Amino acid sequence: QVQLVESGGDSVQIGGSLTLSCSFSGVRYSSYSMAWFRQVPGKERQGVAAIDTDGTTVYIDSVKGRFTLSQDNAKNILYLKMNNLKPEDTAIYYCAAQGGTLTSIQALGLIYESEFGYWGQGTQVTVSS
Repeated sequence: QVQLVESGGDSVQIGGSLTLSCSFSGVRYSSYSMAWFRQVPGKERQGVAAIDTDGTTVYIDSVKGRFTLSQDNAKNILYLKMNNLKPEDTAIYYCAAQGGTLTSIQALGLIYESEFGYWGQGTQVTVSS
């Protein structure tokens, strides 16, 4: 059974930085594709960044150059480093996992919510002036 626990959400000022962490428990972390999604009230959950089992990373255009994925395979932790935060980054951020390679990530560079079967509870990120 896979369990995901996010941490690191906070309130920051515009231009600030945060690092979110997703602690993965289960079996064979390295065999799972991982992603970060975010959601604001009244809107659909949006894929922000993802990493496939072979290390392929994908970012949505609005965060490219500002957000960076990394992972500690020894500790089974996925990180999302967020720099130059903007008010539109305000959301609940969710970590997601799915076993195996996802063609959508590798071949299409897309992050589909429906392809991820395991989810964390979310962590709030608020960016304000």
